[in-house]
Amino acid sequence: MTVYVDDMRAPYGRMVMCHMVADSEDELLSMADRIGVARRWHQYPGTPKSHFDIALTKRRLAVEQGAVEISSRELAMKVRDRRAAQGAATHATPD
Repeated sequence: MTVYVDDMRAPYGRMVMCHMVADSEDELLSMADRIGVARRWHQYPGTPKSHFDIALTKRRLAVEQGAVEISSRELAMKVRDRRAAQGAATHATPD
């Protein structure tokens, strides 16, 4: 399981933000706890779009804790793949 941070640089007030996602909700929440990001900032929990928008200072901490740096494009592909996997699981029929 892995946590990822993208290379997006979106201004938000005085901060610059990026996205943090993970292969599992548990790992995403665990990383948020370790780097000091409040769980109330969790966006789209339980969906393929589950993520946190984090400041670059928190991004650095996440990388120090083992998060993998990816491009925004790679992040979009991960979300797309999750959505497809969820759809396939929803439409699967038992044997």
